[in-house]
Amino acid sequence: MITVVKVGSSSVTGETVKRLCGELATLREAGHTVVVVSSGAISAGWDALDRGRQRPSDPAVLQAVSAVGQHRMMRLWQDGFDAHGLLAGQVLLAPLDFVHRTQYLHARGTLRHLVDLGVVPVVNENDAVADEEIRFGDNDRLAALVAHLVGAQLLILLTDTPGLLTGDPRRTTEASLIEEVVEIDQQLERLAGGPGTTEGSGGMASKLAAAKIATWSGVQTVIADAARPGVLGAALADEPGIGTVFRARESRLPARKLWIAFALGSSGSLTVDEGARAALTGRGRSLLAAGVTGAAGAFRPDDAVEISGPDGEVFAKGLVRVHAERASEWMGRRSQVVVHRDDLVLVT
Repeated sequence: MITVVKVGSSSVTGETVKRLCGELATLREAGHTVVVVSSGAISAGWDALDRGRQRPSDPAVLQAVSAVGQHRMMRLWQDGFDAHGLLAGQVLLAPLDFVHRTQYLHARGTLRHLVDLGVVPVVNENDAVADEEIRFGDNDRLAALVAHLVGAQLLILLTDTPGLLTGDPRRTTEASLIEEVVEIDQQLERLAGGPGTTEGSGGMASKLAAAKIATWSGVQTVIADAARPGVLGAALADEPGIGTVFRARESRLPARKLWIAFALGSSGSLTVDEGARAALTGRGRSLLAAGVTGAAGAFRPDDAVEISGPDGEVFAKGLVRVHAERASEWMGRRSQVVVHRDDLVLVT
């Protein structure tokens, strides 16, 4: 089995990494392929630079901080693997590596060659040069995209909580673990809430978004506590109560549509009438200008846009074929294709 393990910033400590390296080595000995996605570069960099100062929030400063911390974070992983005779290989990725076909194939090839060489890939965002990643702020989405990239069957998101809970444990003592999720809906997304710890920039909401990407790719996902001994083996064995398990969807999104849905940021939005929504959701049609009632944003051809119905609910995303500046000219023209069905993904 190919497994991707993502470790959050709050869990990238010497003792935790040391134990996880032992568990990863055990999985490899059992014949499993493992890829690690590790946060912690910015946190490690600020630990080295901190002289009683408050952690900065300026993205440009955080880029510099991550450059200081990246090799320190990798040193933790290599120190942990040394005891098991394994090598860690650093791989820095950014969203563009998943958008452009050539870069996608290069990234996949690099990860496969590392595995073939007996190396454990340790992936991180390319924080030092890609400010978009720092602005969006976490490695959860990256881990889900890596799981798709390497053809994984399982994605394990390790954090500092037991999994997705029915409430915020900081506010209620009655919060309980949700052990299994078959379908991620809006109610579940509202339950996930906002950012988590100060050490990282993600939270349960970002992990739920990552689980959605992965399960739509056909990858089962587990959110579990990094501090739990034996967590990786238990997740592979699908043990009850190990965390929150998100079952993979039977129908998988192809790579191109996965990029459109999750790897590309939206440059604008379109509003359509009820007839157009029915044609897109029920009959798999392209979006024609006749059904568009409004447009917002400064999008250009081949930019990604969100598509919402008359009620304002976003139900699709796609690559637009027209300029936003010409909206008044193409809206209402039946023959004009605004988003072709091959470039459109239903997101609900």
